[in-house]
Amino acid sequence: MLSIQNVYFDFANQPVFSDLNLEMKQGDFAFIIGKSGAGKTTLLQFIYFNLKPHSGNIILQDFNSATIKSKDIPLIRRKIGVVFQDFKLLKNRNVYDNLAFVLEVTNTTRKEIKRKVNNALSEVGLSHKRLNMPDELSGGEKQRVAIARALLNDPILILADEPTGNLDPETSNEILDILLKINKSGTAVLVATHNYDIVRKVNTRIFKIEDGKVVKGILKTNTN
Repeated sequence: MLSIQNVYFDFANQPVFSDLNLEMKQGDFAFIIGKSGAGKTTLLQFIYFNLKPHSGNIILQDFNSATIKSKDIPLIRRKIGVVFQDFKLLKNRNVYDNLAFVLEVTNTTRKEIKRKVNNALSEVGLSHKRLNMPDELSGGEKQRVAIARALLNDPILILADEPTGNLDPETSNEILDILLKINKSGTAVLVATHNYDIVRKVNTRIFKIEDGKVVKGILKTNTN
């Protein structure tokens, strides 16, 4: 499903990636870890085609960074759900309208918007908060809304960039549980994080970025 091949990328003449390689199959769950500044967020931007490598290839299904046309980028982005650390909710819209807005810009019918938004909010346990404004929500609830938004287009892949970075340990575990539940339904999930506590809770692959490369994936043992 996802193949990152021999990627080189520099920023202001400083190498970020020198020979980056990574593979994921449909339905995989994996973590990306690494020191601050190692390139975790940059890697995620490659995957949703917000950045292109200076050399090498990012391949997601039938799309290749070397050959993708600008008009096709919105199409591939609809196959990807992105969850950000800072939520990126519209402060002047309630929870329902935050999600509906994503679908309105793609000319989805009102009936379909209602169905998709309600299903996504149910998936994250927030149906009862659909009319609340973002400033009426806790940090964990805001992140649940962000996850619901990422689910709207039935993505093949969820990218989560430090999804627990602003949350307490208990809420972080709740967010992890939601991502695992989504993964069990068949959606691939890739989580970039420096929160090693949640990493240790899951028996899965870990991609560690070090010196511009991905170190061999590690299978962690559940410590619970």
